[in-house]
Amino acid sequence: MADGYHARTAGPQKFGRIAMYALLILFAMYYLLPLFVMVTTSLKTLDDIRTGNLIALPAQITIDAWVKAWSTACTGVECGGLKNNFMNSATFVLPAVAISTLIGAFNGYVLTMWRFRGSDILFTALLIGCFIPFQVILLPMAQTLGYLGIANSIAGLIFVHVVYGLAFTTLFFRNFYVSVPTELTKAARIDGAGFFTIFWRIILPLSPPIIVVCVIWQFTQIWNDFLFGVVFSSGERQPITVALNNLVNTSTGVKEYNVDMAAAIIAGLPTLFVYIVAGKYFLRGLTAGAVKG
Repeated sequence: MADGYHARTAGPQKFGRIAMYALLILFAMYYLLPLFVMVTTSLKTLDDIRTGNLIALPAQITIDAWVKAWSTACTGVECGGLKNNFMNSATFVLPAVAISTLIGAFNGYVLTMWRFRGSDILFTALLIGCFIPFQVILLPMAQTLGYLGIANSIAGLIFVHVVYGLAFTTLFFRNFYVSVPTELTKAARIDGAGFFTIFWRIILPLSPPIIVVCVIWQFTQIWNDFLFGVVFSSGERQPITVALNNLVNTSTGVKEYNVDMAAAIIAGLPTLFVYIVAGKYFLRGLTAGAVKG
């Protein structure tokens, strides 16, 4: 009787599983279609784009658009190449991510393990920073950069993104460290470990999951930022997002959609690479401190 029951239910279950996978594949194809169009368009010639179908494969594959986007894209009033702006972005994104993540870890450690009078008020004030729009801080930040003598520089962009990202990194690390047993730090204090020793030897080695979260979050936010880049930089110091905007909106006769698509993919490759390599750890890190104990 049991065998007959399993035989009767096996068919509907298999059909349901097939239908579910088919639906998931359909949704995946739908969401990947824009990327497919971008890639195929970047590999087409202008004649192929004019006469062919939008979703058709290239009649003749060429990387000329990629070469032109990388080496001869227009930034501002001159043409210098996306490669220079790509290096600009890498130059300030990597230090900004590292500094904001380290300071966020330190802040979360202090606010969790070394609570002091007014620590809750300070944490609340930092949380407010998560909801402040970029536009609100443009003028005061410009004045601050002028006072510090780092306006229109890579150092200025690093400073801006570190300051704006501290609220988020502190929030992530503080919520993660709440789940760390306080017995660890108490035992370390009994053994004579000090403030910084506990942080470097005990707390940071426990932090890789949330470090990955902060790195992905900060890298994505900073690399894709346009507003700070266009306001606080100019000329050769502009990041790749500003250069991409200048390229797409520069009219030099015939509109080269293949170059635009190639440039857009180049600008998005680093964040895509980060998510491919470390994306599976993102949700793990976010939920790692969800339950205490």
